[in-house]
Amino acid sequence: MNRLAGKIAIVTGASSGIGHATARLFASEGAKVVVNARRQNELDALVEAIARDGGTAVAIAGDVCDEHLSQRLVATALERFGGLDIAFNNAGVVGPMGPLQDMASSDWHTVLDTNLTGAYLGAKYQVPALLQRGGGSLLFTSSFVGHTAGMPGMAAYAASKAGILGLVKCLAVELGAHGIRANALLPGGTDTPASITNAPDAGPEVLAFVEGLHALKRMAKPEEIAQAALYLASDAASFVTGAAMPVDGGVSVNRT
Repeated sequence: MNRLAGKIAIVTGASSGIGHATARLFASEGAKVVVNARRQNELDALVEAIARDGGTAVAIAGDVCDEHLSQRLVATALERFGGLDIAFNNAGVVGPMGPLQDMASSDWHTVLDTNLTGAYLGAKYQVPALLQRGGGSLLFTSSFVGHTAGMPGMAAYAASKAGILGLVKCLAVELGAHGIRANALLPGGTDTPASITNAPDAGPEVLAFVEGLHALKRMAKPEEIAQAALYLASDAASFVTGAAMPVDGGVSVNRT
């Protein structure tokens, strides 16, 4: 349908899962995409897949904790494609799970630096480029964890994802008059390599438990979350900003 025809996008965390599915969907809808993750081989395979489908993408490997990477991603969008219209700050980590009192300070900082500071660094350099285009869409991946629910053993993750919601609200009011919309996706359990259901020691009981948390009694496919990202990135969401949008299969409301 080419809902993003003529648009230029950045997608972080694109080597697998939600970011991978979103990058492919954005490209299929007409956007030129700068894809990022830490794994170069996976990114190269993604760019090749997008090209086979008739799309255009370029890969930049690196860690979103690195401020220079954020600069480079935007510079690549400007130099290769001529601008920036959409930025999906999706990269994130869960980190080791366990009681707060047993958490190493280094693990706390890794999760906060990746999930929250990485989002800040992304926006810091994306906003000026969006302003040059007269507006655009900033997207962030938050979570129901830390918003509608607390999950044992996930204090750092919850804190980082709740922080993203505060960041989004401030960006929405700072930038709205300039035509920039800022929104957050709140996915439910999603079948990605990072999911606890795909951990080496996770048996079928873990999957059954996670599925049972949701009103739909299943986990999401990454492509389903990507469809929500497409909506927020596109002109269909032209009057949506500052939103914390659940795409969670009812996990935030389910009590059964």
